[in-house]
Amino acid sequence: MNHGFYSNGKLLLTGEYVVLDGAEALAIPTQYGQNLSVRKLNESKLIWESYTDNDELWLQVEFDVPRLRIITATFDATNDGGNDSLAESLQNILFEAKKLNQAFLFNQQGYYIKSKLTFARNWGLGSSSTLINNIAQWAKIDAFQLQFNTFGGSGYDIACAQNDSPILYQLKDQKPSFNNVSFNPNFKDQLFFVHLNKKQNSREGITRYKNFKGNVSTFVEEISQITNQIYTCDSLTEFEKLLADHERVISKIIHQEPIQNRLFSDYFSQTKSLGAWGGDFILATGNDDTVNYFNKKGFETIIRYSDMIL
Repeated sequence: MNHGFYSNGKLLLTGEYVVLDGAEALAIPTQYGQNLSVRKLNESKLIWESYTDNDELWLQVEFDVPRLRIITATFDATNDGGNDSLAESLQNILFEAKKLNQAFLFNQQGYYIKSKLTFARNWGLGSSSTLINNIAQWAKIDAFQLQFNTFGGSGYDIACAQNDSPILYQLKDQKPSFNNVSFNPNFKDQLFFVHLNKKQNSREGITRYKNFKGNVSTFVEEISQITNQIYTCDSLTEFEKLLADHERVISKIIHQEPIQNRLFSDYFSQTKSLGAWGGDFILATGNDDTVNYFNKKGFETIIRYSDMIL
């Protein structure tokens, strides 16, 4: 008997970093995500295979069950620096899932698992969060708990994995709280996502944020206000002004120049970093010349808002 699970990818439009301290953030599930198929095997081992969006096998791990000892692990060494931390990271997630549900993988029943992304691995749309949410569905456990016990973070990406419309997300007393909201601006045809050609490690950005010594609470308040104005905004000019305000606030906190100042000072519209600054996607407002502008700068992955968002 086969089981299939699916989780949506994510983008954080507002509230990066400060969402960890209780700011309201606008999070958007994407049309891209990750599938997980589970098939029973007649031998007592768990064979795990992870595939890219182009059907290339990039991780294969064989575990014995129920102990989950790694028997063999192969991975795409060109991309992953030749370390086997990927297999160990997966092993750790499965261990934590077992702790949350002791009936999960508790006997010698084996499985063949195939995990497949529908987006490029370096896009940063949540290869970890979609994996965590899929495993949580399979193990019948709380995905937020599994995320907090393994990778940490705010959990907004898990909320996106589970929801098919934009979300207003907030940590209240360190617990996830979110509502589905309508964010369908009349200027959405003038919004683009541009990939900056490098995968940003969000944990590094978070570390930098945590080293900030100032009073975060005023910034949390400011960003929450901007978030609420952004998702109710119906004028592009106003929207661009709010994006610029948001960039200024975050720039002060993490002591990093906004992306527009650093890379796109001659751009005719507004840009905003998303998630961890310095990598992954940015949001750009623009027009028919936008694609041309970013192509000339060497950025080839430019996705229109309506082609990205669920």
